[in-house]
Amino acid sequence: MDCILAIDQGTTSTRAILFGQDGRELARVQRELRQIYPRPGWVEHDVEDIWDAVRDLCAEAMAAAAAAGHRVAGVGITNQRETTVVWRRSDGRAIHNAIVWQDRRTAPLCKRLADQGCEPLLRARTGLLPDPYFSASKIAWLLDEVPGARQAALRGELAFGTIDSFLLWRLTGGAVHATDATNAARTLLWDIHAQRWDPDLTRLFDIPPGLLPEVRDNVAAFGVTADGLFAERLAIGGMAGDQQAAAIGQACVTPGMVKSTYGTGCFVLLNTGATPVASRHRLLTTLAWRLEGRPAYALEGGIFVAGAAVQWLRDGLGLIRSADESEALAAGLADTGGVYMVPAFTGLGAPWWDPEARGALFGLTRATGKAEIVRAALEAVCYQTADLLDAMAADLGAPIGTLRVDGGMAVNGWVMQFLADVLDLPVERPKVTETTALGAALLAGMGAGLWGSLDAVAAQWLREARFEPAMPPERRHALLEGWRRAVTRVRA
Repeated sequence: MDCILAIDQGTTSTRAILFGQDGRELARVQRELRQIYPRPGWVEHDVEDIWDAVRDLCAEAMAAAAAAGHRVAGVGITNQRETTVVWRRSDGRAIHNAIVWQDRRTAPLCKRLADQGCEPLLRARTGLLPDPYFSASKIAWLLDEVPGARQAALRGELAFGTIDSFLLWRLTGGAVHATDATNAARTLLWDIHAQRWDPDLTRLFDIPPGLLPEVRDNVAAFGVTADGLFAERLAIGGMAGDQQAAAIGQACVTPGMVKSTYGTGCFVLLNTGATPVASRHRLLTTLAWRLEGRPAYALEGGIFVAGAAVQWLRDGLGLIRSADESEALAAGLADTGGVYMVPAFTGLGAPWWDPEARGALFGLTRATGKAEIVRAALEAVCYQTADLLDAMAADLGAPIGTLRVDGGMAVNGWVMQFLADVLDLPVERPKVTETTALGAALLAGMGAGLWGSLDAVAAQWLREARFEPAMPPERRHALLEGWRRAVTRVRA
């Protein structure tokens, strides 16, 4: 039976997952990714760690496919977006560690651009805001701070890419320097309306255009793996940024459908169809996908810290031994006793966009124990989701109907019920919660002819659980009011 190999390169781990033609997961291998924190607010990855994991895990997955009698018909790639790599064209080696999307070192540059009145131009062309989150200021930092980098870029010796583009270069042995439209749309350099690298924006950030990759549809012939890399050469037929891939994996193919992915961060994507919607509430207007040259758009809100807060409870504070423990601790309490956590470890994302905000715990008393702190961290993810959906409903001028959820935290039944309660919305969890990898596989499968259209993809979506809101309105309003007071206190 034909299957698809999905490479899911995320912020804290790298995965290679095989999916069958029915969308069912056949095999999975995974490796955690080392995080590098050179200074407060700085986050980096060693791209050789990423490459070693992708190469090794793909080989393992292909061996598993062969042992089960499956033929790998193609490869799909999905990635942590905005994370920035600049490498030498001569040997494919990065000139510096990758600067991760969470990194805030370029906040002064972004503030200077905002103070100069550049935000309306950036929003009009890219749908984004002048924020360190996006790639352009990271590229500018690398060119200015790595000795000789700018001169090498002007000589055409360097290449920029988000992680998908870097992996594509390595997988094809340096034959292809390309990205897909959804990743390009997260750089602050791509005009989402004209569908091109914008010359005004490359000048604004002082980035040589020759540094940038070719931009292709999400389903395209991205190239084939290099001779000798794996047991056989494989066609790479689909690529998408992780949140757009998750929207496809969640079958959010109809305007008005919305999904929320709970990984390291949390990202809510609302399909707005062929028409881009300009947000009045500081959400992002972005691409959902581009197929056969036709773009579909979305509204997006991003929470920088979701699962990362649970990871901090485990690794930073030692309050839990595993993420699974958090569900039982939270469920064992009636409430947090008035404790709120605002996990602004790397600033606040939408709708606040405050890079200088920092995390805090409020409402501590002598009665506060680890269970209250753990539950407050889980509740914070739900409160932040409520902020985003309120902003989306206001932009649309219509209420949201149902939220589809995925990602690691979506398996926590207590969190999903609390989420439904504070949103006052039904929450649906699919049978396949690894929808980011599934979306990449579905795109590659469309390229390989296994699926004919997005409608065919959507027909395979299956619900595993539905959580109905059950919280009294007065309690919900009181909890959200307490959350918003806490957010006010951490804002710069």
